[in-house]
Amino acid sequence: MAAPRIERIRNERVIAYEQTLAPAEAEATADNLPSVVVFLTDCTVADAIAGANAAPLTVKRGQVIFREAKAAPFRDAGSATVRFVRIEFPGNASNETWGERGFAPDYRMLIENGFARCYNITIPAGLSEPQHTHRDRVVVCLSGAELRHVLPDGHQEDSSIKTGDCLWRLGQTHVGKNIGKTDLWVIAIEPK
Repeated sequence: MAAPRIERIRNERVIAYEQTLAPAEAEATADNLPSVVVFLTDCTVADAIAGANAAPLTVKRGQVIFREAKAAPFRDAGSATVRFVRIEFPGNASNETWGERGFAPDYRMLIENGFARCYNITIPAGLSEPQHTHRDRVVVCLSGAELRHVLPDGHQEDSSIKTGDCLWRLGQTHVGKNIGKTDLWVIAIEPK
């Protein structure tokens, strides 16, 4: 039996949903589109179609994996619950390479291909990052925080993001400040 998926975002650029799998449970098949999977738990997964013969893959919380179109769904191959967010890309692949253009100095590139650029963002509590630019993106939050965004014209916008959130954010140039008491950790996925 397949675990139900919970849709978090749907627009012309991405379809994002969250799934939780119990041991031996397989994910519901989606639209068979290319996708990025962000794991929210340490876990072990395998190809659901190969069944018990599939070589398991051990992943860590925050790990990101690209999946080709029509890739087999995952099955929980361990003894712990698996939780992840899958971001699917309904459009065609791009030939553009963005690299680290626009990144703050401490961002870490995880994946870049014709469908998306994925990177890790951490901002310790009480610290700031210099001015930088984001494109439209999905943000998957692994550790929430209270934030202040200072725009180039000096305007300030406060926001909060909670652990477990999966949100669509429009591109912007800003200085990011963590004004809370918890460290921020998010994975950003910018569709091409």
